[in-house]
Amino acid sequence: MIGSIKGTVTALTTGYCLLETVGGVGYRVFMPVGQLQTLSLGQETKVQTYTVVREDAILLYGFLDQPSYDLFCLLLRVSGVGPKGAMGILSGIKPGDFYLAVQSRDVKTLTKLPGIGKKTAERMILELKDKIGTLEGQEEDRHFAELVEKRQGGAVEQAVQALAALGYANAEIQPVLRRIEGYENQSREELIRKALQIFANR
Repeated sequence: MIGSIKGTVTALTTGYCLLETVGGVGYRVFMPVGQLQTLSLGQETKVQTYTVVREDAILLYGFLDQPSYDLFCLLLRVSGVGPKGAMGILSGIKPGDFYLAVQSRDVKTLTKLPGIGKKTAERMILELKDKIGTLEGQEEDRHFAELVEKRQGGAVEQAVQALAALGYANAEIQPVLRRIEGYENQSREELIRKALQIFANR
């Protein structure tokens, strides 16, 4: 299995790039759209790769960062999601946003991703909700907890308490509040209003 490739970008399309190594071998590497857009012809780069062996082909899927590679591998564990589907998901959402959508059971966000219908979104939530304890998610949890602890009685803690009083579980509240851009500096009222909008749109 090829774990990584370092080479020069000699071709770029909307779905893959061609990386030519020092030895003159060119590898066609399929990558998420957003990552392909950061590359340019003649650029030297290194990608982590996942090898898929089929009867008629050996395909390479590449990633410029560890979180994207980890999410790709995780998605392959979901029933009915293959490499092409996983790549489409990574082209439509950042890993951190995907984890938050699963944690908060945000079916609406998931169904906006390429090739993901309601049944597939619900299946992903069911199969992944207990498997997404990634370092990224853990760091976000720690940051959120530290923020609440340092600002006891502050807007974030008050918003958590108010939403809990409305019947929402803490496991739902934290991911939703973290989705609000700049939540650390917003007022209690703004946090509650925006959180309720997110809950209503799920």
